[in-house]
Amino acid sequence: MTVNETTDLQSLKQTPGRGRPDPPNGPSLNDTLASGCALIDSTLDRLLPAETQIPTSIHKAMRHSVFAGGKRLRPILCMEAARMVQRELPAGELPSGVEDLGSALEMLHTYSLIHDDLPALDNDDLRRGKPTCHVVFGEDIAILAGDALQTHAYEVLSKLPCAPQARIRIVGEIARGTGTIDGMIGGQVMDLEAENTRADAATVEYIHRSKTGALITASLTTGGIYAGGTREEIERLREFGQAIGLAFQIVDDVLDVTKSSAELGKTAGKDTASDKATYPAVFGIEESLRRADALIVRACEALDPFGNRSETLRSLAHFLVERKS
Repeated sequence: MTVNETTDLQSLKQTPGRGRPDPPNGPSLNDTLASGCALIDSTLDRLLPAETQIPTSIHKAMRHSVFAGGKRLRPILCMEAARMVQRELPAGELPSGVEDLGSALEMLHTYSLIHDDLPALDNDDLRRGKPTCHVVFGEDIAILAGDALQTHAYEVLSKLPCAPQARIRIVGEIARGTGTIDGMIGGQVMDLEAENTRADAATVEYIHRSKTGALITASLTTGGIYAGGTREEIERLREFGQAIGLAFQIVDDVLDVTKSSAELGKTAGKDTASDKATYPAVFGIEESLRRADALIVRACEALDPFGNRSETLRSLAHFLVERKS
């Protein structure tokens, strides 16, 4: 990265009018993030097998990666979508049991990270500031730990305390979001195949929408389904999710070339070193950030019919592009 690119990034972050007039970093958003993390952590601890459960090696590996840290953004987005949509409870309350859905989403996200870090894929030895699963437990156990988290997530989903039809829809949404057609696995395949190819803008967007955006979108739509949202409301959440999912990965690309490994909690500069298909590689840092900002504006417009109930999701959307790691 050049000195000018660094200056451009700093000036963009300081430009008046970028993001919300009042940045969403006050107590309200902080409380949402902190309480959401605490709820998901306690739920994951309840749902995952104990380290002492035979076979202990796989359960230690699963817990190592799940509890290595992380913002729990996908489950928080899921829970906040449910909170916004629900009508049966007093305003602001979470539907009972939605934390189990959020935790299943976090298991699926963590499984994808374990596999993504393997030598056969991105070959990284640092994740969330800690050694990756295969570094600690070996490639064989790491592969199986990812498989186990995926399997266990669907077991949790099968027991969600909601109407059977809603449960089926939720499973379908998540399966598509993690699958091969416009989903996470398909995006990962395209990402691998695009290395060293000078991918064009359409390819980069497809990779980002699939590899990262699809599970973020599924987190929001399933939260809305769980809470009994109408089809129109679910489609509004889908539009919101698709926009913030792409914006999230654009910012992730930018951070990879502007932050250190210590700041990111993972190896910085990996995208450039691997000649990955990224937004900065195609558009540069300044234009990439402008596109991320435009996506957040579009995302928030999708929530206009929800009025004040959407304020937390709007704040979270801005947080995704204003984060530093």
